[in-house]
Amino acid sequence: MKVEAARILGVARFAKTGVSLQDKLIPADEDEAYGVQTALHEWQQEQGQGRIVGYKIGCTTPTMQRIVGVPNPTFGGILDVNVSHDYGTYAFKNFQKVGIECEIAVRLSSDLPASGAPYDRPAIEAAVGSCMAAIEVVDNRYGDYLSIQAPVLIADDFFQAACVLGAEINDWRNIDLSQIEGRTYIDGRFVGCGPGSDILGHPLEAVVWIVNRMAALGRGLKAGEFILTGSLVAVQWLDHAPVEAVISIDGLGDVQASFV
Repeated sequence: MKVEAARILGVARFAKTGVSLQDKLIPADEDEAYGVQTALHEWQQEQGQGRIVGYKIGCTTPTMQRIVGVPNPTFGGILDVNVSHDYGTYAFKNFQKVGIECEIAVRLSSDLPASGAPYDRPAIEAAVGSCMAAIEVVDNRYGDYLSIQAPVLIADDFFQAACVLGAEINDWRNIDLSQIEGRTYIDGRFVGCGPGSDILGHPLEAVVWIVNRMAALGRGLKAGEFILTGSLVAVQWLDHAPVEAVISIDGLGDVQASFV
């Protein structure tokens, strides 16, 4: 069942079609959903669609958790082929319903194995090598996603489609990540902003969460992998192209994405 559900999700992603799982294939809970997600990543790699090099965290606010129906954050994987640097260009037609999110990303400089859990903030701070501004490109592959069971969203990487990573800031410890502000612009128009403290009080608390959640699944993170910690600004769904999107984060710089 897990392998078949993963194959259906993978084929939908490759064919750029909406997601639909038969009731018998819907994961029963979050743990089972993460098992399908792992099987999806294995299927994608076997099909030459890329390998996982990073992770995204979703539902970092109580509001989004209530909307989606989960009591905690969630995570998904990011394929290497879907990572751009500084500037990304995307074909609007390749998405079901594309959106962008304003994110703080971190890259790990050391391994965080499952055997080391539970991890706390100091341990995470020691393992973070750099921070970056980032755009997460998300895709609503589900239609009315409010009617979709949360395990389906988790199994399918929770809206993840791509990301743009900005310049790596190695002296990030001189920046208070909870106090910096992120701003989103669409075609030069300011559309929203938010502080780092909106991410579980501090973006690194999101990293603490994902490391310990993965450890509970018997999984760890590796040096070189990156994590998108959650959006500082409400997702901006795009209804036309061309569009130029820019996010700017204090101390971390700007990144840009074009949809054509």
